[in-house]
Amino acid sequence: MTEPLFQQESLDEGVAALRRDLLADGGPQISTMRNYNFAILLYRPNEEFKLRRLIQRMTDELRAEGWGVLPISLQKILLDRIRATGEANIEALTGRERRLFDKDPDRALVYLRDKIGPYIEGPNGIAADVAKLIGDFADENPDRADRTLVLIGRAGALYPFFRSSALLKHIDGKTRNIPVVLLYPGERKGQTALSFMGELAPDRDYRPRIYP
Repeated sequence: MTEPLFQQESLDEGVAALRRDLLADGGPQISTMRNYNFAILLYRPNEEFKLRRLIQRMTDELRAEGWGVLPISLQKILLDRIRATGEANIEALTGRERRLFDKDPDRALVYLRDKIGPYIEGPNGIAADVAKLIGDFADENPDRADRTLVLIGRAGALYPFFRSSALLKHIDGKTRNIPVVLLYPGERKGQTALSFMGELAPDRDYRPRIYP
């Protein structure tokens, strides 16, 4: 029998704790490591819409306090990257995937992983776009560097191709030390291991604080 991984109030508690640490006396305290201002907000995949409501409420409250908040959608970044390859390439990609799926769904998934993976993975994947968005936002708001927050969300749309630990590794050192929170749909396994969407093998390569 496995130990329950969540309590009913855990998402509400996690968002409340994150808000308290962001507004702490002396500045945001979402990390205990100097020059590593990252955190992860963990939530059940089936609580996606609840998460969005809670995050929107927190965002509105922070902006009312004079904060700059940058929401980043990983889904949008990936779709923009794919669209940039041209309509002909997209039609060829989706057509091939449909034909393979009719014969063997697993083979279709491998095909998509091979084709989409390069848009996602590595320092030149979506991490490069995330780092640029953060840098641009910091340049546009130079007067409130200590009151700026980046929220990286819509990671579930990248399932099963996404490894968030790799994303955080590739943007480390490129965020101007602005607080960055990754909204992570999945399950905790032990103290630091996370299973993306509760489906992939647990990834233990995490340094940030995990809320709740």
